Amino acid sequence: MLTLLNTLYVLTQGAYLRLDHETVRLEVEGKTQLQVPLHHLGAIVCFGTVLVSTGLMSRCAEDGRTLVLLDSNGRFRARVEGPVSGNVLLRRAQHSALSTPGTVVAIARNMVAGKIQNARQVIMRAARETDSPDEASLLGGTAKQLANSLSVLSRCEDLDRLRGIEGDAARSYFETFSLMVKADRENFRLETRNRRPPRDPVNALLSFLYTLLLNDCIGSAEGVGLDPQVGYLHALRPGRASLALDLMEELRPILVDRLVLTLINRRQIAVGDFEERPGGAVYLNEGGRKQVITAYQKRKQEELTHPVLERKIPFGLIPHIQARLLARFLRGDIEAYPPFLYR
Repeated sequence: MLTLLNTLYVLTQGAYLRLDHETVRLEVEGKTQLQVPLHHLGAIVCFGTVLVSTGLMSRCAEDGRTLVLLDSNGRFRARVEGPVSGNVLLRRAQHSALSTPGTVVAIARNMVAGKIQNARQVIMRAARETDSPDEASLLGGTAKQLANSLSVLSRCEDLDRLRGIEGDAARSYFETFSLMVKADRENFRLETRNRRPPRDPVNALLSFLYTLLLNDCIGSAEGVGLDPQVGYLHALRPGRASLALDLMEELRPILVDRLVLTLINRRQIAVGDFEERPGGAVYLNEGGRKQVITAYQKRKQEELTHPVLERKIPFGLIPHIQARLLARFLRGDIEAYPPFLYR
């Protein structure tokens, strides 16, 4: 049985994390600010200038606990890992699948189908809830476009064509994303999806939360025994966590995009939670990051019924469940990889 453990996010600059018996002690200027039992933590994520003792690093590696170092904007810096674990036969099956184009397309197609269907659910929900007939019509048009993409996708047998369908669907989805924003549209308008760097508050929110989700997906793949760098939808590149990027695609709309809309529409995040850097880059400031991380942690604790397992699980366990289902497919235990479909 899987258990959803907490992730400790450390944002205080100059903080020092060290191992104290069976706990993690967080100190700032020599004073203890927090002490957490190790068995409560599944991961530790540090932003910016945070010091970590070698003893804590070693213990995390030994226990298989994720320790991730990000810069102050949430960009990946490093990851501390212990010895490679997992079933070597599973990893062999994962690598062998790359040599079978039909298998690659089958996995990638289902992942893209999950992403488009979940994005469509987000759009249709917004169309039902809006008070504007014009906006409802525009959102309905996007939902139809996504439905058409799903229809074309079901007959696609070419990986490059499949990626093109996914890209077209994503563009349609983000073109009407601003219509789902109900509060302070002047400051929270998404003209286009951009990153590296993000150039407006909505893109800053999306990029920051996608980074958190990606780290969760990397940990999920490793926890099952899969190689997070060997994916099927995303091309293989040195240093790229292609499989983790694959796994997160179908989860973006429900775990991140809906959370972004909730934060804005409930005014839990405001324009004062962002800062603009030279060159036009926009990032969350420290206060904004704390707000978003707290909301993300709460979101992961919410429960829903998994369509395959047919039982309630926390949102935060979905990446782990999907990684396990992919492993079962690669081992030949099930006929196809079933994407997560939100209902």
